Amino acid sequence: MKPTLLVLAAGMGSRYGGLKQMDGVGPNGEIILDYSVEDAIRAGFGKVVFVIRHSFEQEFKARINAGHYGNRIAVEYVFQELDRLPAGFTVPEGREKPWGTNHAILMAKDAIHEPFAIINADDFYGRDAFQVMADHLRTLEGKTGAYCMVGYRLENTLSENGTVSRGVCQTDDKGLLVGMTERTSIGRTPDGIAYTDPDGSSHPLPADATVSMNLFGFTPDYFEKSEKLFVDFLREHGSELKSEYYIPFAVNTFIADGTATMTVLKTTAQWFGVTYKEDRPMVVDRLARLHAEGVY
Repeated sequence: MKPTLLVLAAGMGSRYGGLKQMDGVGPNGEIILDYSVEDAIRAGFGKVVFVIRHSFEQEFKARINAGHYGNRIAVEYVFQELDRLPAGFTVPEGREKPWGTNHAILMAKDAIHEPFAIINADDFYGRDAFQVMADHLRTLEGKTGAYCMVGYRLENTLSENGTVSRGVCQTDDKGLLVGMTERTSIGRTPDGIAYTDPDGSSHPLPADATVSMNLFGFTPDYFEKSEKLFVDFLREHGSELKSEYYIPFAVNTFIADGTATMTVLKTTAQWFGVTYKEDRPMVVDRLARLHAEGVY
């Protein structure tokens, strides 16, 4: 069994200023996604499914085809749009963006039938992270509710150019996830790392806290369970203009009700990404060094 890689690429990267998934940051014009697909192929993934939007479909497909992925791994596309909702629900007037990361996962329900990993299109996860994930997913064939994620140290995932959003994880002594809290305004302060609540209050976070970078692994039952939970979410929040159905919300729910466990996998890989335009020079430099070292 070869696991599948699901790439969340529907976000337009508003803070970065454009379709940042298409920005060439490698020495030969490679985009970050090129490295993720390369690492996935080497780790033994058999298919990659891209979640995109119709508004940039042609541009995205042209760039992916130029990368020649199709010659080495099966490629499929699914689309995340505002109106892709369960029966009986409609988009509230004035809402502009889709319903978040777990809504994006649901778009791939008919394209994936085996254990799968998900990633963000614009994050660099590192080769070891893909290998650790692929090795674990291969042990999950035929299982249900046995989920996993790759955890990173918080201090290694921050931007020097603004705040970031991270899922802060709590684990038990067996390495299983107990809960995950989405913090949307994390940054460095004179007193250390902290997050800011919507009311403006600041709260410290330890530098070695384990955080999610949206590198999760799921068995196919996740689609059906998430779809049912999405209905509940829409009943409560469907009229809101900015509510989002986040992955941590679904994961926390399934762990709490006992229908799933999530193993937190360790990796030696270093994460980096372009959250803000000002992050780009750092990414360019680090990728150049990886090429010079012969990693790519």
